[in-house]
Amino acid sequence: MLVEAVPNVSEGRRHEVIARLVNAVQQSPGSRLLDCSSDPSHNRTVLTLVGTPRGLTASLLLLYEVAIELIDVTIHMGEHPRIGIVDVVPFVPIRDVSIADCVTLANEFGSSVADRYGVPVYLYEYAATQPERRALENIRRGQLEGLTKRMSRGTWRPDFGPSSPHPTAGVSTIGARRTLIAFNVNLETDDMEIANEIARTVRTRDGGLPHVKAIAVRLMDQARVQVSMNLTDYTQTPIHRAYELVKHEATKHSVKIAECELVGLAPADALISSAVGALEITKFRQDQVLDDQIEKFYADPPGSLSEER
Repeated sequence: MLVEAVPNVSEGRRHEVIARLVNAVQQSPGSRLLDCSSDPSHNRTVLTLVGTPRGLTASLLLLYEVAIELIDVTIHMGEHPRIGIVDVVPFVPIRDVSIADCVTLANEFGSSVADRYGVPVYLYEYAATQPERRALENIRRGQLEGLTKRMSRGTWRPDFGPSSPHPTAGVSTIGARRTLIAFNVNLETDDMEIANEIARTVRTRDGGLPHVKAIAVRLMDQARVQVSMNLTDYTQTPIHRAYELVKHEATKHSVKIAECELVGLAPADALISSAVGALEITKFRQDQVLDDQIEKFYADPPGSLSEER
C-alpha cells in the first residue's frame, strides 16, 4: 500500500525552522520525502511524502512535534489563509489503496494528533463528517480567528480534540482527497483588485472553470500580485486551460504574465496533456512519449536481452 501525504505548514520564511521540519519527516523508514516547497509571501511550506500508512503516520507525528515546538500561530503572518501551524494534512491514494482506506487513515491519524498534542482536528473532503466541512475553505473561513468563534457551536465542534484552539498550534484539518495540482500565476502588477477580479472569474464557486479554487495573493518580495490556484481535477480543467483564462483576463486589464509556479509535484499525464493542449498537437498518442516506451521496453525486453540478464 502506497499513500501520499501533503502537509502544509505555516512557516515559509525561517530557513532553520524549515530544515528542522524536513529532518523530522525523514526519520521514519516507512516514508520518503519527495518535495519541499516554501514561499515567504504565503509564509507556508508544502511537503510531499509517500509511504506506507504506518510510515507516514510516524513521520507526520514527528512533524507535529517539531512544529509545535518552533511555530506559534498567534504571531504568524502570511498571505495564505491558515487556521494552524500544521494547517492541513491530506492523504491521497497512490497504489493498492482506495479513497476509503485514506478516509480511515485520516480518522485514525486525526484522533492521534488530538490525543497526543491536544490540537483540535476537523476532517475534510472525502473524510468530512458533515457536508459543510467537505470544502476546506468552509472550515478555514475567517482563518483561525473566525473559526474560534464558531468552534463552541454544536455544528462546528471539532471531530477530535477540544472545542478551543491549541494555544500556539491552533487547529488542523486532516482529510482524504484525490490528486490536486497547486498552480500559481504571477502578474506584472501590484494591483490586488485586478488579481481578485481574475481569481473570481477563474474559480468554480463564482461560476468559473470546473474544479478550480483560486485566491489573490500579494507577493511581499516583489511588486507583484499572484493568482494562486488549486486544480482539484486536472482531467476536467487542465493546467493550460486555467493559465489561458488567467492570461485572457489579465489582458483585459493590460497586464502581462510575469511567470508561473508549480507548487509541489504534479502527475506526468497532467503536464503532458497541458503541453499537448497548449501546442495544439493533433492526433497525439500516449505511446509517442519516449519515457513510456522505454519503460515498456524494460518491462518486456526482446528475447536476446532477456536471456542475457
